[in-house]
Amino acid sequence: MIIKPMVRGSVCLNAHPAGCKKAVEDQIAYTKKQSASYAKNKAPKNALILGCSNGYGLASRIVAAFAYGASTVGVSFEKAGSETKWGPPGWYNNLAFDKAAEREGLFSHTIDGDAFSDEIKQSVIDAAKKKGMKFDLVIYSLASPVRTDPDTGIMHKSVLKPFGKTFTGKTLDPFTGELKEISAEPASDEEAAATVKVMGGEDWERWIKKLSEAGVLADGCITAAYSYIGPEATQALYRKGTIGKAKEHLEATAHSLNDFMKSFSGKAFVSVNKGLVTRASAVIPVIPLYLASLFKVMKEKGNHEGCIEQINRLFSDRLYRADGTIPVDSENRIRIDDWELSDDVQKAVDALMVQVTSENSEKLTDLAGYRHDFLATNGFDIAGVDYDADIERFDRI
Repeated sequence: MIIKPMVRGSVCLNAHPAGCKKAVEDQIAYTKKQSASYAKNKAPKNALILGCSNGYGLASRIVAAFAYGASTVGVSFEKAGSETKWGPPGWYNNLAFDKAAEREGLFSHTIDGDAFSDEIKQSVIDAAKKKGMKFDLVIYSLASPVRTDPDTGIMHKSVLKPFGKTFTGKTLDPFTGELKEISAEPASDEEAAATVKVMGGEDWERWIKKLSEAGVLADGCITAAYSYIGPEATQALYRKGTIGKAKEHLEATAHSLNDFMKSFSGKAFVSVNKGLVTRASAVIPVIPLYLASLFKVMKEKGNHEGCIEQINRLFSDRLYRADGTIPVDSENRIRIDDWELSDDVQKAVDALMVQVTSENSEKLTDLAGYRHDFLATNGFDIAGVDYDADIERFDRI
C-alpha cells in the first residue's frame, strides 16, 4: 500500500513507518554530531523518559542515549501496528529508537502502557531492579487529555478553556492558509480542577516518590518536567486559562519535590521550552498563526530550533554543564524559551501577526515550515523517504 497523509482539521490520522524511522535516525545523527563538544563529566548514566515516543520526550531519550551514552527506559502508551493497519507515529518512533540503540550497544527498554497507572510504575521499578539500574535522570513529558486517578478510579478530562469570559481569537489552517476566528467558552470550576488533575504535577510527584521508595533513584538524581509559557497573544487561552492553572500546579510541585529529594541530593525542575509543532500543540487554537509567524522571524534571525535542537541545548547548556551548575530563573525554572521570548523576536512577531490575512499568509509567515513540521510528526514530508514506495505491512519499520 502507498500511504499519503490523512489530515482531518488539526490532526493527522495515519503515520508512515519509513518516515518515522528516518526522522528518528536524522535526530540521532544530529545529536551525535553536536555531542562532540559536550561536557561529559556530569553525564546521565540511567535515564527514565516518561512520554518517550514523540516530541520533546523522544528528543530527550535520543540525547540521553546518543549524546551521553545513557541506558534508557521509556514509557509511552501506543497502539501497535498490525500487518494490515498502521500504528501511531509514536509506536514506530519507539521501534526505530530501540533498533538504533541496539546497533550501538546501548541498553534501551520501552514499556507500553498508561504511565498514570501504578501498574506501569511498578513495571518500571521491576525493570530497573532487574537491570540493577538507579535513575539519575527522570524526564516527565506526558501529554494526554485524560487521566484516571489510581486512588479513586475516577477518569479526569482536561480542557483548553479561558476563565471568566469567552475567548475569541484568530487561528490559521496550515493547509489552506485560511485565517479563521475561533471562540472558546469559559471553564467551570470542575473543568479547571479536572485539568489540573490531568496536566498538573500530581502524577509527576507520584512517580518520583514511588521510585524513591523502591530504591531506584540515584543520589543526585535530576528530574525535569516540561512546560510552556508563550507570548501575550496566547495568554488568555493558554497560560491564563485552564492549562495555565495546571502548569502553575506543575511548577509548585517542582518546589515540593526539591524538598523531598534533598535527602539524596536530588533536584527537580520545570523546563520551560520553546513553542513548536508537536502532536499536542497542533490542536491548540491560535497557536498555528503564532508559530507560523514565530518560525518566519526566528529563521530569519538564525536562531530557530526544533525539538531535537532544543533538547540538545537543554542538556548541554543547562542540565549537564561542565561546571555542574544549572541556570534557572527567579522561580527556579529552566528557561530554554529564552530565544523565543526575547524582546526583538516578540516585537517582530507581533508586528507580523497583525498583517496576516487568508490571502497573504503563505507569503508573510512560514506556513510551509509549519506544515512540514505538522506532517513530519507523523513521518511524512521527511527528506530521503520514497513516499511512492509500497508498504508491505505495518507491524515493522
